[in-house]
Amino acid sequence: MTGKVREAPGRRVALDPDTAQALFGINDENLHLLEHELGVEISGRDQEVFLEGSEEDLDVAERILLQLGALAGQGHLVDAASVRTALQVAIEQPEVSLERFFTGTEVRTAKGRAVHPKGPNQKRYLEAIRNHDLVFAVGPAGTGKTFLAMAMAIEALNSRLVRRIVLARPAIEAGEKLGFLPGDMIEKVNPYLRPLYDALYSLVGFDRATRLIERGQIEIAPLAFMRGRTLSEAFVILDEAQNTTPDQMKMFLTRLGLGSKAILNGDVTQVDLGPKAKSGLVDASHILADVEGIAHVEFDRRDVVRHELVKEIVRAYERQERDRDTDRSRP
Repeated sequence: MTGKVREAPGRRVALDPDTAQALFGINDENLHLLEHELGVEISGRDQEVFLEGSEEDLDVAERILLQLGALAGQGHLVDAASVRTALQVAIEQPEVSLERFFTGTEVRTAKGRAVHPKGPNQKRYLEAIRNHDLVFAVGPAGTGKTFLAMAMAIEALNSRLVRRIVLARPAIEAGEKLGFLPGDMIEKVNPYLRPLYDALYSLVGFDRATRLIERGQIEIAPLAFMRGRTLSEAFVILDEAQNTTPDQMKMFLTRLGLGSKAILNGDVTQVDLGPKAKSGLVDASHILADVEGIAHVEFDRRDVVRHELVKEIVRAYERQERDRDTDRSRP
Protein backbone atom coordinates (compact mmCIF):
# COMPACT_ATOMS: atom_id res chain seq x y z
CA MET A 1 0.00 0.00 0.00
CA THR A 2 1.05 3.63 0.37
CA GLY A 3 4.76 4.28 0.95
CA LYS A 4 5.97 1.20 -0.92
CA VAL A 5 6.51 1.52 -4.67
CA ARG A 6 5.90 -1.68 -6.58
CA GLU A 7 8.26 -2.75 -9.35
CA ALA A 8 5.57 -4.65 -11.26
CA PRO A 9 4.47 -3.30 -14.68
CA GLY A 10 2.07 -0.42 -14.34
CA ARG A 11 2.01 3.31 -14.69
CA ARG A 12 4.03 5.92 -12.86
CA VAL A 13 2.56 9.41 -12.35
CA ALA A 14 4.69 12.36 -11.26
CA LEU A 15 2.93 15.06 -9.24
CA ASP A 16 3.80 18.56 -8.09
CA PRO A 17 5.76 18.08 -4.83
CA ASP A 18 4.03 21.10 -3.29
CA THR A 19 0.54 19.65 -3.73
CA ALA A 20 1.07 15.88 -3.58
CA GLN A 21 0.30 15.55 0.12
CA ALA A 22 -2.86 17.65 -0.17
CA LEU A 23 -3.92 15.37 -3.02
CA PHE A 24 -3.19 12.16 -1.10
CA GLY A 25 -5.33 13.30 1.85
CA ILE A 26 -5.00 12.51 5.53
CA ASN A 27 -3.46 9.05 5.92
CA ASP A 28 -3.69 8.74 2.11
CA GLU A 29 -7.49 8.49 2.33
CA ASN A 30 -7.97 9.86 -1.19
CA LEU A 31 -5.67 7.21 -2.67
CA HIS A 32 -7.48 4.48 -0.74
CA LEU A 33 -10.81 5.77 -2.07
CA LEU A 34 -9.56 5.67 -5.67
CA GLU A 35 -8.25 2.14 -5.12
CA HIS A 36 -11.60 0.97 -3.76
CA GLU A 37 -13.79 2.61 -6.40
CA LEU A 38 -11.67 1.80 -9.47
CA GLY A 39 -10.24 -1.55 -8.44
CA VAL A 40 -6.65 -0.41 -9.00
CA GLU A 41 -3.61 -0.60 -6.75
CA ILE A 42 -1.97 2.71 -5.88
CA SER A 43 1.35 3.22 -4.14
CA GLY A 44 2.51 6.71 -3.25
CA ARG A 45 5.85 8.10 -2.17
CA ASP A 46 6.74 11.78 -1.98
CA GLN A 47 5.42 13.33 -5.20
CA GLU A 48 5.10 10.13 -7.20
CA VAL A 49 2.46 7.41 -7.43
CA PHE A 50 2.56 4.01 -9.07
CA LEU A 51 -0.66 2.60 -10.53
CA GLU A 52 -1.46 -1.00 -11.32
CA GLY A 53 -4.66 -2.27 -12.93
CA SER A 54 -6.50 -2.40 -16.26
CA GLU A 55 -5.60 0.21 -18.87
CA GLU A 56 -9.09 1.70 -18.77
CA ASP A 57 -9.05 2.11 -14.98
CA LEU A 58 -5.50 3.43 -15.05
CA ASP A 59 -6.54 6.12 -17.54
CA VAL A 60 -9.30 7.28 -15.19
CA ALA A 61 -7.07 7.18 -12.11
CA GLU A 62 -4.25 9.09 -13.82
CA ARG A 63 -6.61 11.74 -15.12
CA ILE A 64 -8.14 12.25 -11.67
CA LEU A 65 -4.77 12.45 -9.93
CA LEU A 66 -3.31 14.96 -12.38
CA GLN A 67 -6.36 17.20 -12.58
CA LEU A 68 -7.17 17.13 -8.86
CA GLY A 69 -3.47 17.79 -8.23
CA ALA A 70 -3.74 20.92 -10.39
CA LEU A 71 -6.81 22.01 -8.41
CA ALA A 72 -4.96 21.43 -5.12
CA GLY A 73 -2.21 23.68 -6.46
CA GLN A 74 -4.81 26.43 -6.89
CA GLY A 75 -5.86 26.09 -3.27
CA HIS A 76 -8.95 23.92 -3.86
CA LEU A 77 -9.65 21.54 -0.97
CA VAL A 78 -9.33 17.97 -2.22
CA ASP A 79 -11.27 15.73 0.15
CA ALA A 80 -13.20 12.48 -0.14
CA ALA A 81 -16.25 14.31 -1.52
CA SER A 82 -14.11 15.90 -4.24
CA VAL A 83 -12.68 12.51 -5.19
CA ARG A 84 -16.14 10.92 -5.41
CA THR A 85 -17.34 13.79 -7.57
CA ALA A 86 -14.26 13.52 -9.79
CA LEU A 87 -14.87 9.78 -10.19
CA GLN A 88 -18.47 10.32 -11.27
CA VAL A 89 -17.54 13.07 -13.74
CA ALA A 90 -14.53 11.19 -15.14
CA ILE A 91 -16.62 8.06 -15.79
CA GLU A 92 -19.86 9.67 -17.01
CA GLN A 93 -18.41 12.71 -18.81
CA PRO A 94 -14.80 11.88 -19.76
CA GLU A 95 -14.66 14.83 -22.15
CA VAL A 96 -15.22 17.36 -19.33
CA SER A 97 -12.21 18.97 -17.66
CA LEU A 98 -12.34 18.45 -13.89
CA GLU A 99 -10.79 21.89 -13.39
CA ARG A 100 -13.56 23.50 -15.42
CA PHE A 101 -16.17 21.39 -13.66
CA PHE A 102 -15.08 22.40 -10.17
CA THR A 103 -14.36 26.06 -10.86
CA GLY A 104 -16.65 26.98 -13.75
CA THR A 105 -19.98 26.48 -11.98
CA GLU A 106 -19.21 27.49 -8.42
CA VAL A 107 -21.65 29.66 -6.51
CA ARG A 108 -20.37 32.52 -4.35
CA THR A 109 -22.40 33.11 -1.21
CA ALA A 110 -21.87 35.12 1.96
CA LYS A 111 -18.30 36.06 2.87
CA GLY A 112 -17.05 34.71 -0.46
CA ARG A 113 -17.85 31.10 0.37
CA ALA A 114 -17.77 28.93 -2.76
CA VAL A 115 -20.29 26.13 -3.28
CA HIS A 116 -19.32 23.58 -5.93
CA PRO A 117 -21.49 21.00 -7.72
CA LYS A 118 -20.93 17.45 -6.53
CA GLY A 119 -21.81 15.67 -9.74
CA PRO A 120 -22.90 16.19 -13.36
CA ASN A 121 -26.58 16.60 -12.49
CA GLN A 122 -25.82 19.22 -9.85
CA LYS A 123 -23.80 21.08 -12.47
CA ARG A 124 -26.73 20.87 -14.93
CA TYR A 125 -29.00 22.14 -12.16
CA LEU A 126 -26.86 25.20 -11.44
CA GLU A 127 -26.56 25.98 -15.14
CA ALA A 128 -30.33 25.58 -15.56
CA ILE A 129 -30.97 28.04 -12.72
CA ARG A 130 -28.55 30.57 -14.23
CA ASN A 131 -30.10 30.34 -17.68
CA HIS A 132 -33.83 29.90 -16.99
CA ASP A 133 -36.47 31.76 -14.99
CA LEU A 134 -38.38 28.59 -14.12
CA VAL A 135 -36.72 25.28 -13.17
CA PHE A 136 -38.29 21.98 -12.12
CA ALA A 137 -35.89 19.78 -10.13
CA VAL A 138 -37.06 16.25 -9.34
CA GLY A 139 -35.16 13.57 -7.45
CA PRO A 140 -34.53 11.77 -4.16
CA ALA A 141 -33.90 13.52 -0.88
CA GLY A 142 -30.28 14.40 -0.21
CA THR A 143 -29.34 15.34 -3.77
CA GLY A 144 -28.73 19.00 -2.94
CA LYS A 145 -31.80 20.47 -4.62
CA THR A 146 -32.79 22.83 -1.81
CA PHE A 147 -29.24 23.71 -0.72
CA LEU A 148 -28.02 24.61 -4.22
CA ALA A 149 -31.17 26.59 -5.02
CA MET A 150 -30.67 28.50 -1.77
CA ALA A 151 -27.02 29.15 -2.63
CA MET A 152 -28.04 30.55 -6.01
CA ALA A 153 -30.70 32.69 -4.35
CA ILE A 154 -28.16 34.17 -1.91
CA GLU A 155 -25.78 34.88 -4.79
CA ALA A 156 -28.56 36.62 -6.73
CA LEU A 157 -29.47 38.72 -3.69
CA ASN A 158 -25.85 39.67 -3.01
CA SER A 159 -25.40 40.63 -6.67
CA ARG A 160 -28.62 42.70 -6.56
CA LEU A 161 -30.14 40.64 -9.37
CA VAL A 162 -33.25 40.33 -7.17
CA ARG A 163 -34.57 42.41 -4.30
CA ARG A 164 -35.74 39.54 -2.12
CA ILE A 165 -35.87 35.80 -1.65
CA VAL A 166 -39.17 34.01 -1.09
CA LEU A 167 -39.05 30.46 0.30
CA ALA A 168 -42.27 28.49 0.26
CA ARG A 169 -43.29 24.99 1.21
CA PRO A 170 -46.68 23.27 1.37
CA ALA A 171 -47.93 22.34 4.83
CA ILE A 172 -49.90 19.31 3.78
CA GLU A 173 -51.70 19.01 7.13
CA ALA A 174 -52.81 22.64 7.22
CA GLY A 175 -56.37 21.48 7.83
CA GLU A 176 -57.82 19.36 10.58
CA LYS A 177 -54.65 17.86 12.11
CA LEU A 178 -52.80 21.17 12.22
CA GLY A 179 -55.60 22.63 14.30
CA PHE A 180 -54.59 20.47 17.24
CA LEU A 181 -51.09 21.93 17.38
CA PRO A 182 -50.48 24.76 19.88
CA GLY A 183 -49.84 28.34 18.82
CA ASP A 184 -50.99 30.65 16.05
CA MET A 185 -50.84 29.77 12.33
CA ILE A 186 -47.17 30.78 11.94
CA GLU A 187 -46.17 28.63 14.91
CA LYS A 188 -48.22 25.74 13.55
CA VAL A 189 -46.55 25.72 10.12
CA ASN A 190 -43.02 26.58 11.31
CA PRO A 191 -41.96 22.91 11.69
CA TYR A 192 -42.76 22.35 8.00
CA LEU A 193 -40.40 25.19 7.04
CA ARG A 194 -37.46 24.03 9.16
CA PRO A 195 -35.46 22.50 6.25
CA LEU A 196 -35.50 25.89 4.51
CA TYR A 197 -34.20 27.59 7.65
CA ASP A 198 -31.48 24.94 8.00
CA ALA A 199 -30.20 25.52 4.47
CA LEU A 200 -30.29 29.29 4.96
CA TYR A 201 -28.39 29.17 8.27
CA SER A 202 -25.80 26.85 6.77
CA LEU A 203 -25.08 29.27 3.93
CA VAL A 204 -25.13 32.70 5.60
CA GLY A 205 -25.09 32.01 9.33
CA PHE A 206 -27.81 32.57 11.91
CA ASP A 207 -27.16 36.27 12.58
CA ARG A 208 -27.15 37.42 8.96
CA ALA A 209 -30.14 35.23 8.13
CA THR A 210 -32.05 36.79 11.01
CA ARG A 211 -31.22 40.31 9.81
CA LEU A 212 -32.27 39.51 6.23
CA ILE A 213 -35.57 38.07 7.46
CA GLU A 214 -36.23 41.06 9.74
CA ARG A 215 -35.62 43.47 6.83
CA GLY A 216 -37.99 41.52 4.60
CA GLN A 217 -35.26 40.55 2.13
CA ILE A 218 -35.93 36.90 2.89
CA GLU A 219 -39.45 35.64 3.46
CA ILE A 220 -40.22 32.09 4.53
CA ALA A 221 -43.87 31.14 4.36
CA PRO A 222 -46.24 28.24 3.72
CA LEU A 223 -47.51 27.96 0.17
CA ALA A 224 -51.05 28.99 1.16
CA PHE A 225 -49.72 32.47 2.00
CA MET A 226 -48.81 33.03 -1.68
CA ARG A 227 -52.43 33.25 -2.87
CA GLY A 228 -53.41 36.62 -4.34
CA ARG A 229 -49.85 37.97 -4.46
CA THR A 230 -47.55 38.99 -7.32
CA LEU A 231 -43.89 38.18 -6.69
CA SER A 232 -41.75 40.67 -8.62
CA GLU A 233 -37.93 40.94 -8.60
CA ALA A 234 -37.80 37.86 -6.39
CA PHE A 235 -35.94 34.58 -6.30
CA VAL A 236 -38.65 32.09 -5.31
CA ILE A 237 -38.02 28.53 -4.15
CA LEU A 238 -40.89 26.08 -3.68
CA ASP A 239 -39.61 23.14 -1.68
CA GLU A 240 -41.35 19.75 -1.33
CA ALA A 241 -43.36 20.68 -4.42
CA GLN A 242 -44.56 17.09 -4.84
CA ASN A 243 -47.01 17.77 -2.01
CA THR A 244 -48.90 20.48 -3.87
CA THR A 245 -52.19 19.78 -5.56
CA PRO A 246 -52.60 20.75 -9.24
CA ASP A 247 -54.66 23.78 -8.20
CA GLN A 248 -52.03 24.90 -5.70
CA MET A 249 -49.29 24.48 -8.30
CA LYS A 250 -51.20 26.55 -10.85
CA MET A 251 -51.75 29.23 -8.20
CA PHE A 252 -48.05 29.30 -7.37
CA LEU A 253 -46.83 29.41 -10.98
CA THR A 254 -49.11 32.34 -11.76
CA ARG A 255 -47.68 34.41 -8.88
CA LEU A 256 -44.46 35.19 -10.76
CA GLY A 257 -43.95 38.83 -11.66
CA LEU A 258 -41.36 40.75 -13.67
CA GLY A 259 -37.71 40.07 -12.87
CA SER A 260 -38.46 36.92 -10.89
CA LYS A 261 -37.04 33.42 -10.98
CA ALA A 262 -38.68 30.29 -9.53
CA ILE A 263 -37.22 26.92 -8.59
CA LEU A 264 -39.54 24.01 -7.80
CA ASN A 265 -38.00 21.07 -5.95
CA GLY A 266 -39.51 17.75 -5.09
CA ASP A 267 -39.27 13.98 -4.80
CA VAL A 268 -42.14 12.35 -6.65
CA THR A 269 -41.56 9.07 -4.80
CA GLN A 270 -42.49 10.72 -1.50
CA VAL A 271 -45.90 12.25 -2.16
CA ASP A 272 -47.77 12.72 1.13
CA LEU A 273 -51.12 13.63 -0.39
CA GLY A 274 -54.07 11.26 -0.17
CA PRO A 275 -53.91 7.99 -2.12
CA LYS A 276 -56.19 9.32 -4.89
CA ALA A 277 -54.78 12.85 -5.01
CA LYS A 278 -52.60 13.91 -7.93
CA SER A 279 -49.30 15.66 -7.29
CA GLY A 280 -49.14 19.20 -8.66
CA LEU A 281 -45.44 18.75 -9.38
CA VAL A 282 -46.02 15.68 -11.55
CA ASP A 283 -48.97 17.36 -13.25
CA ALA A 284 -47.12 20.61 -14.01
CA SER A 285 -43.99 18.80 -15.19
CA HIS A 286 -46.07 17.04 -17.86
CA ILE A 287 -48.14 20.07 -18.85
CA LEU A 288 -45.10 22.36 -19.16
CA ALA A 289 -42.65 19.81 -20.56
CA ASP A 290 -42.42 21.50 -23.96
CA VAL A 291 -42.72 25.14 -22.90
CA GLU A 292 -39.69 27.12 -24.03
CA GLY A 293 -37.77 28.84 -21.25
CA ILE A 294 -38.54 26.21 -18.60
CA ALA A 295 -35.81 23.77 -17.54
CA HIS A 296 -36.34 20.27 -16.14
CA VAL A 297 -33.55 18.57 -14.17
CA GLU A 298 -33.77 15.01 -12.84
CA PHE A 299 -31.58 13.64 -10.05
CA ASP A 300 -31.08 10.00 -9.06
CA ARG A 301 -29.43 8.04 -6.27
CA ARG A 302 -25.94 8.71 -7.71
CA ASP A 303 -26.44 12.37 -6.81
CA VAL A 304 -27.15 11.76 -3.11
CA VAL A 305 -24.62 13.74 -1.07
CA ARG A 306 -25.63 12.54 2.37
CA HIS A 307 -24.21 9.49 4.14
CA GLU A 308 -23.12 6.76 1.71
CA LEU A 309 -25.80 4.47 3.17
CA VAL A 310 -28.49 6.83 1.87
CA LYS A 311 -27.59 5.84 -1.72
CA GLU A 312 -28.05 2.18 -0.82
CA ILE A 313 -31.36 2.95 0.91
CA VAL A 314 -32.63 4.76 -2.19
CA ARG A 315 -31.42 1.87 -4.36
CA ALA A 316 -33.29 -0.66 -2.19
CA TYR A 317 -36.55 1.31 -2.40
CA GLU A 318 -36.16 1.69 -6.18
CA ARG A 319 -35.68 -2.06 -6.46
CA GLN A 320 -38.79 -2.71 -4.36
CA GLU A 321 -40.82 -0.32 -6.54
CA ARG A 322 -39.64 -2.06 -9.72
CA ASP A 323 -40.58 -5.45 -8.26
CA ARG A 324 -44.01 -4.10 -7.29
CA ASP A 325 -44.58 -2.74 -10.81
CA THR A 326 -43.57 -6.11 -12.26
CA ASP A 327 -46.06 -7.93 -10.03
CA ARG A 328 -48.85 -5.51 -11.07
CA SER A 329 -48.16 -6.12 -14.75
CA ARG A 330 -48.50 -9.88 -14.43
CA PRO A 331 -51.84 -11.32 -15.55
